[in-house]
Amino acid sequence: MTAFVNHFAFEFRTGIRNKNLLLMNYLFPLGLYLMMSLIMPGINPLFQATIIPSMITFGILASALLGLPDPLVQAREAGIFRSYKINGVPAMNILLIPALSTILHIIVVAVIITATAPVFFDAPLPQNLAVFALIVLGTAVALSGLGILIGVISPNARLTVLYSQAFFLPSMIIGGVMMPYDVLPAAAAKIALLLPPTYAMNAFNGLVMGGTAAFYAWGSVLTLFVGGVSAFLLAWYLFRWDSHNEERRGHPALALLALLPYAAWILIV
Repeated sequence: MTAFVNHFAFEFRTGIRNKNLLLMNYLFPLGLYLMMSLIMPGINPLFQATIIPSMITFGILASALLGLPDPLVQAREAGIFRSYKINGVPAMNILLIPALSTILHIIVVAVIITATAPVFFDAPLPQNLAVFALIVLGTAVALSGLGILIGVISPNARLTVLYSQAFFLPSMIIGGVMMPYDVLPAAAAKIALLLPPTYAMNAFNGLVMGGTAAFYAWGSVLTLFVGGVSAFLLAWYLFRWDSHNEERRGHPALALLALLPYAAWILIV
């Protein structure tokens, strides 16, 4: 337990001291939060009602999808995981600790946005802070699991960027952060159901922001947690200690199974 705590403390400090991680965990999401909150309400007055959940979801996207995968790939390529294996560090710790550290950074950003948005931008507060916190946690678990899985299956840093952007950009455009799910064309709405932010924004709107959920809001919360845990388990199963060792327990394509909890809603909605 002491080793786990020390490892976690090191990872958390790295998220602040490392310039790239500091950018993805704090500067990028908070900078865009300020910019979007100043500009978007003048373009789309409806955006003001969702400043808090939209910008928190964006912060989670940036930290989990753009900040988490690359350090995992770099550590594997540098042989750091081999030394962990020699010293008896479990693979689950290697995956779980960066995710927990990122989730803690996410919570800090969420608190900053929730505390400042009503003061500076007249944004409405969530109606139920306990449920709001649960949705934030579910979104963080879902996207952190996806970020860890991308880092595990990516063979190199270049493909890490490609895989991350394959989820980040659609999530920003059709995942409910910029426009509501219920205004999307039918084809885009089906694709949006494969993206965790769609479920996060649906739950925020239906449960804590006084809006109307496009589909079952509590089901969205459950899907976020199930999707996140599934992604973590798949990442653990597909984990490799060494980039030069091609032997693995399963093909990287098995990572697509992490989308099953979301894909099931295509048959329901």
